[in-house]
Amino acid sequence: MSRIGKLPIQLPKGVQINVSDKNIITVKGALGELKQTVDPSITFKVEENVLTVERHSEDKRHKALHGLYRSLVNNMVLGVSTGFKITQELVGVGYKASNNGQLLELTLGYSHNFVFELPKEIKAETITERGKNPTIILSSIDKQLVGQVAAKIRSLRKPEPYKGKGIKFANEVLRRKAGKSASAK
Repeated sequence: MSRIGKLPIQLPKGVQINVSDKNIITVKGALGELKQTVDPSITFKVEENVLTVERHSEDKRHKALHGLYRSLVNNMVLGVSTGFKITQELVGVGYKASNNGQLLELTLGYSHNFVFELPKEIKAETITERGKNPTIILSSIDKQLVGQVAAKIRSLRKPEPYKGKGIKFANEVLRRKAGKSASAK
């Protein structure tokens, strides 16, 4: 039995789940609506605000899909009820971030600025305070999409191990390396 797949999903108030005949699960909540296509070998049962995920056989593929779809549906339920936020910091002299609607403009120490167009499902907020690193806050109901966009932004300037300059996640701990040391002669 899949340890993740057999865990029940508690449905918060205001969250509705609908499974269509074409294996499409729809989750509606206060923040929006998400859809996911599901393999026909996986079934969903809703009883008293508790959703359980079941599989038809003990096949290795079905075991893998059991845990996968349970995690995906759980993330959908959390997304439409509370949402997801990812915070990133720009560490480096002269690094700046500003947003205008769905356009995020980044100055990262290159000879040119990056203009990053965000998907319409993601809301971005930039915070620039004196004495602190510029901060980007991405929020969305889709965990996979907000994580993918955050990874793409981070790939523009990954943190380097010597000074720690680059785009890093807020609570990320970077492994720092010691620089060259003067040799004794």
